[in-house]
Amino acid sequence: MEPGESPGALGLHGDEEIIEVVELGPPGPDDLAEEMEDVDFEDEGAEEPDAEAWESEDDEGVEDGMEAQDDSEVTFSLHSASVFCVSLDPKTNTLAVTGGEDDKAFVWRVSDGELLFECSGHKDSVTCAGFSHDSVFVATGDMSGLIKVWRVDAKEEVWSFEVGDLEWMEWHPQAHVLLAGTADGNTWMWKIPSGDCKTFQGPACPATCGRILPDGKRAVVGYEDGTMRIWDLKQGTSLHVLKGQDGHQDPLTCVASNQDGSLIMTGSVDCHAKLVNSTTGKVVCVFKMESVTPKAPIGEGEEAESNSVESLGFCNVMPLAAVGYLDGTLAIYDLSTQSLRHKCQHESGIVQLLWEESSAVVYTCSLDGAVRLWDARSGKMISEYRGHSAEILDFAVNKDASIVVTTSGDHQAKVFCVQRPDR
Repeated sequence: MEPGESPGALGLHGDEEIIEVVELGPPGPDDLAEEMEDVDFEDEGAEEPDAEAWESEDDEGVEDGMEAQDDSEVTFSLHSASVFCVSLDPKTNTLAVTGGEDDKAFVWRVSDGELLFECSGHKDSVTCAGFSHDSVFVATGDMSGLIKVWRVDAKEEVWSFEVGDLEWMEWHPQAHVLLAGTADGNTWMWKIPSGDCKTFQGPACPATCGRILPDGKRAVVGYEDGTMRIWDLKQGTSLHVLKGQDGHQDPLTCVASNQDGSLIMTGSVDCHAKLVNSTTGKVVCVFKMESVTPKAPIGEGEEAESNSVESLGFCNVMPLAAVGYLDGTLAIYDLSTQSLRHKCQHESGIVQLLWEESSAVVYTCSLDGAVRLWDARSGKMISEYRGHSAEILDFAVNKDASIVVTTSGDHQAKVFCVQRPDR
């Protein structure tokens, strides 16, 4: 998710006083590298999320409602099992990296699906993959905690490290610095390719999600026990901890920040999304999704219908935030009034959502195998794209919002052209 929002776009009304926009110029890569020189780096280990293996049928045997139509322009089919993750190279948006349940990761050309190189050597499902801010490096991480970094132009591995079970991984927005969260509660930070390392010790439970804030100096990390911490990356200290009533009652699933980093949003299995002032660490408001249908009594052997926040993000051009739920609800919240603006219903669970960089359009992918574009101002669906015969597990949108790259349980990655005539 590339959440964000323009400074000063937000006037929050209510008893909580929040908006204090702090102008922090992003440090250059050299500044950050110098700051990290002063840090005591230590060594230890990490790992990645249990990505569930999905049974899926190839080709036409599609599940309910999954038509055999294919709106995609390009299909990448070198994976031999579910494809869990995808990222686009930030500099040119011409390359994609995908990782899958087949223990493989590939870097390939978006225009024609041509393989550039394989990121070989993983021994478990590759669940994290991403390019550095300048597209010089690509990192791949598998569930067992083996992380590898490759130099893209040379197509060669330049660094690897093994941690405990890997939960998430993210590149720094301005420097060759990699962060990862693991099942033992640690968050790891490495300088690449030197490998200088430092760890941020959380509670003794998995660090389930994390995000580096836009200033490049802080990171927000969510944990399985419902707590959230904001870390100072240079000092290695915890600036704010939200727990108990301020935290969530269940594991955190996702975190996001707005464009200037003044606001953070956290999502959880408890179905709540919390808006937090990143400077004060105070909760500004809580968005709660009421269950659409009353819970029927559970018969013996039946499971309760579960719901949770699966993905969230901020709009860059209006004071809006989107929250996607496992029950298929896409909620658009108005930040200035702290109220629900629209509810867009999907027939099956939302896996991920992303905002367009420069408009109020939000994209969703879901378990029914479709990508949908929604106008957040009206709450209406703009368009829908199909082509997968199983659930979509991850997706990425390029900078000018002309293409979407998806990965699925059907062993494929696909490129959809979503350029609209109204632009």
